[in-house]
Amino acid sequence: MTITNNRTFFYKRWLWLVFVLLLGLVAGHQWLEHAAQTDQEAQPTMEVFIGDIEENVTAQGKLEPKEYVDVGAQVTGQLQKLYVDIGDNVSAGQLLVEIDPRVYAARVQANEANIKNLQAQLAGQMAQEVFARQQFERNRELMKSKGVSEQDFQNSEFNFKKAVATADSIRAQIEQVQSTLSGDRANLGFTKIYAPMDGTVVTRTARVGQTLNANQTTPMILQLAKLDAMTVRAQVAEADVMRLKPNLPVYFTTLGAGERRWYGTIRQIMPSPEVVNNVVLYNVLVDVDNRDRQLMSGMSTQMFFVLGSAKQVPLLSIAALGPRLPEADNEKGRAYRVKLWSGDGVQETIVHVGLLNRRFAEIRDGVSVGTKLQPLLKLEDKASGKKKDKGYPTAGVPRL
Repeated sequence: MTITNNRTFFYKRWLWLVFVLLLGLVAGHQWLEHAAQTDQEAQPTMEVFIGDIEENVTAQGKLEPKEYVDVGAQVTGQLQKLYVDIGDNVSAGQLLVEIDPRVYAARVQANEANIKNLQAQLAGQMAQEVFARQQFERNRELMKSKGVSEQDFQNSEFNFKKAVATADSIRAQIEQVQSTLSGDRANLGFTKIYAPMDGTVVTRTARVGQTLNANQTTPMILQLAKLDAMTVRAQVAEADVMRLKPNLPVYFTTLGAGERRWYGTIRQIMPSPEVVNNVVLYNVLVDVDNRDRQLMSGMSTQMFFVLGSAKQVPLLSIAALGPRLPEADNEKGRAYRVKLWSGDGVQETIVHVGLLNRRFAEIRDGVSVGTKLQPLLKLEDKASGKKKDKGYPTAGVPRL
């Protein structure tokens, strides 16, 4: 009787243990499924949506007048009068500056007197030439009848030729002095400086009473500029300049102008680079209308060269783009590998991208609006190439 009771007790205990174990297995399975579902729901997702996109190249620039001229002195002397100031509008041909003309006026007077002296000498020499010719011709007739000695005939011929040569020498001296006189008159004219074009005085570097030395370099007095049209000289990195071309649309902003944008097109891409701190930069020139005179020379600009734009197209954050597949590129665009959520979990697929900037990509093929995708990198990690904490790959960073 006692043995039977013990067996029953152990059998019930064993059944209870099996029941508890099965209950634990079921509870553990349900917990794992719930944890997996919770982990899946906790994963961040990115959705394809409709929006606007613009692909551009950015650069820094400086404003300068499109047309300007540096007005300098062509002669050395003291600046005697200055008729304009910074900000004055001038017309072509307007008198701007006068330099002390006394030295150049004295040179002109001396050369004019020298010419008069040489002209008087030439008149006397021409009379001597006429007399020598007459004597030579008379002796030549007498020589036929032996009415004059051969020596007298030769002397008259010599005197005639000498008179002609002397007259020619005086004429050459007159031409030389006249040439010098023309230069002195030009220098005298250069003491008055006139505006070469219509414009505004934007700088003035000389002062009244200052001595200008034009022997080595032309000293600049002031600068005239037409401010109705300005040019932005933007410095574009060598990695981006090949994506630009003339007539490409551009817009830019300036400090202090708020949200206002100025629009223009690329006029020229300068072929010679500038190297700044071992960085190769190319100057790109953009013209812009400035009839309202809001833009000023020397202002800094933030340039946006528009490579393409689209409105109301499917967009996706670039953080969801994986490795690019160059061999899969076609007329639909650049190909990238992405991970999307489905009923069976995460699946890989290929999307074709059109326009691309630092935040979004235009989706042309591969996924539809509303599709949820797994982000591969944070946006800041996309730009820097850093790995995310969970070890997501960095091989798919789009090259912008």
